[in-house]
Amino acid sequence: MEEKLSEATLPRPPESNAPNPNPATDTNANVSTKIGEKARNQLKGLSGIWLIFSAVIMILIALTVVFANAKNGLWTAIFGCLAVVLVAASNFWLKNWVTNPLLGLGDTAKRISEGSYGILAERLHNDEIGELTDVLNKMSVTISEAERTQAEFISSVSHELRTPLTAIKGWGETLQYEESIEGDARRGLNIICSEAGRLTNMVEELLEFSRIRDGRFTLNLETVDVARLLDEVMFTYTELLKKDSIELLYTPPKTKLPEVTGDPRRLKQVILNILDNAVKYAKSGKRIELGLKNEGEYVVLTVRDFGPGIRNEDLPHVKERFYKGKSKERGSGIGLAVCDEIVARHGGKLEVFNHDDGGAILKVSLPIKTQ
Repeated sequence: MEEKLSEATLPRPPESNAPNPNPATDTNANVSTKIGEKARNQLKGLSGIWLIFSAVIMILIALTVVFANAKNGLWTAIFGCLAVVLVAASNFWLKNWVTNPLLGLGDTAKRISEGSYGILAERLHNDEIGELTDVLNKMSVTISEAERTQAEFISSVSHELRTPLTAIKGWGETLQYEESIEGDARRGLNIICSEAGRLTNMVEELLEFSRIRDGRFTLNLETVDVARLLDEVMFTYTELLKKDSIELLYTPPKTKLPEVTGDPRRLKQVILNILDNAVKYAKSGKRIELGLKNEGEYVVLTVRDFGPGIRNEDLPHVKERFYKGKSKERGSGIGLAVCDEIVARHGGKLEVFNHDDGGAILKVSLPIKTQ
């Protein structure tokens, strides 16, 4: 008992805090550890498998050469055949474990870039490509959540703006009938009504955009006579354009065009939006031309303005939502995006390009028969 107590009470030597007299030893140990970790990492996953394949194939080729020089036909044939089999096996492995998964990721990435946010790629293997798949899926989900948040914000703000704008526009139009308002007051009132109308149209476009993004956009399909629909638009729009001294030219087709399957209200919305867009850029040309004809399995509507045209760097992006380019014309930047979505849901296509003699052309192609 006394011996145990005496051992327990013996003072321990103080721990030494003195630096290692040979720091080079620690440095070498750290370097060796890092090299070892790097070597182990290189042998993991796809890179490790490919490294092993390559090493074994090189060894077999070397043995084949050695035995060939020694004129030993049996072992030369054995090692040569093994090398060929291993090369074929490595190509099969490379196709199924590397090439095919990468092609699948490429297709998924392309769909995401085209706007299919939220789609997920299948993780096939637990390797580097699997980790890349996880990163791509996380990016897709993050973008989808950001898009949903943006759509909810746009919808909420648009609804909040609609009521006061309706009141402003309504009272402004009422006051326009008051004959006692004259001079600058009359001019200011006209500006208020004009700007309230412009903002109301912008809010309606934003609401339409939010419906499209939320999946609440529907089409009431029926048989539509596009020529008759265009006549109705012309009757309404011609008088309105006279106020801006813009001439609207349209020659109806000489033969009856085939009908299309579509939503007449949505198609009329597309025509009006395109005409509104043409008016913005036609003020310098003072003229807009409309054309309607049958091209193969499509009924094609063209709208050409005689303005300055669209800048070449802006042409690929004019149908993107909220894209306004460097144009000085005001707008929400989503009118053509909404039109493009409506036309696409009818199975058609909307194209924008410049005319060789000046001005821009918007071309809407609607299939005669839709699925």
